Amino acid sequence: MAGTAETQDIPQINLADPAVLTDPFTAYGKVGEIAPAAQIVGTGMGPMWVLLRHKEARSMLADRRFELNSDSYMRPDVPQACLRYMRTMSEMEGPEHARLRRLVSPSFTARRAVEFRPRIQMLVDRLLDELPGQAEQGSVDLLAHLARPLPIDVICELVGIPESDRSQWRTYGIAVASGWGKAFGEAIPAIMEGAKAAIERRTAEPGDDLLSELIRTQAEDGDRLSLDEVVTFVWHLVLGGQTPANLIANGLEALFGHPEQLEALRGNPLLMPQAVEELLRWCGPQLLTIPRYAREDVEVGGAWIGKGQPVTASLAAVNRDPRVFVEPERFDAGRTRDVAHLGFGHGPHFCLGAALARVETEVVLTTLLSRFPNLKPAVPLEELQRTPDPGTWRLTSMPVTL
Repeated sequence: MAGTAETQDIPQINLADPAVLTDPFTAYGKVGEIAPAAQIVGTGMGPMWVLLRHKEARSMLADRRFELNSDSYMRPDVPQACLRYMRTMSEMEGPEHARLRRLVSPSFTARRAVEFRPRIQMLVDRLLDELPGQAEQGSVDLLAHLARPLPIDVICELVGIPESDRSQWRTYGIAVASGWGKAFGEAIPAIMEGAKAAIERRTAEPGDDLLSELIRTQAEDGDRLSLDEVVTFVWHLVLGGQTPANLIANGLEALFGHPEQLEALRGNPLLMPQAVEELLRWCGPQLLTIPRYAREDVEVGGAWIGKGQPVTASLAAVNRDPRVFVEPERFDAGRTRDVAHLGFGHGPHFCLGAALARVETEVVLTTLLSRFPNLKPAVPLEELQRTPDPGTWRLTSMPVTL
């Protein structure tokens, strides 16, 4: 029989603890050396199980006894008309999820991401061309002027949003990346209206973009995406496509803090794919996976998780688990991946846009180091500020001199 929080000897982690907010890697890692599972408190939704070791986390993420559902997500306040588009395939399980995944995944393979690379390079070059002008006062914030606008620029390029509308979509992207607030709620219906307009254009005049491809995609059995499903998928792209912004900023901080690794990448850009994987492992922006709910009583790592109870995995801990990574606290841009990190998840809900996010980050860092050989932080690294967010490891700015 499953135990309860009262009957099991369970470590607790308080999300309001400054140590957790300022150094989650150490805080979660210490508890992970005591037990593979703990409980998080201070979530606003009661205690939540958290898995702290790679083996148990990887197992849970692929275990169909744990499900993502509407309770896994915070619902913003949006107009009634938007609700039909809010349930993305991230909330779906089983055949429903598999069907949508089968229809859209061919557009998100590693090969397709490589084919899209020249267009990402074009967008990065355009943003970098503007940097010297932004740096007239001696420094420029790469988060505000490069890392943050790039993901939404890439999505606009993918979807075929007209150039005249892209400035407004950048504003939407910033609001969505914040994850909350009035601007976030207001951006959602605007994104959906923009998606519907883009679908109408591409239905009448197909182009060389993802939207045109999704509209004409038909499975062997004749199945295809409905209009509502395509609109929902565009929203899904915007919502889930913000990872590179924080990864690029975190990556620059890590490289500046390890100058020998930075110089190695300058000297050999072919190391960049390995470096991006190490950045995802060592300072990836997602600290906790989206909560899943137990469909039944389940034992994980010696802890009984009761039916209906939420469980997450601490990526801050599992991606530095000494049981699977050699010298896990050491940042090594040339690290060989004997064991895969879980920065993009695992199992049926492995991040659909992982290949695209990897290529975005590779292009940005490679091009930055090539174009600006004297690039360095404009302030001491210890003065950089972070948003106190227990779920995301993110900087408020990344000021540099070019």
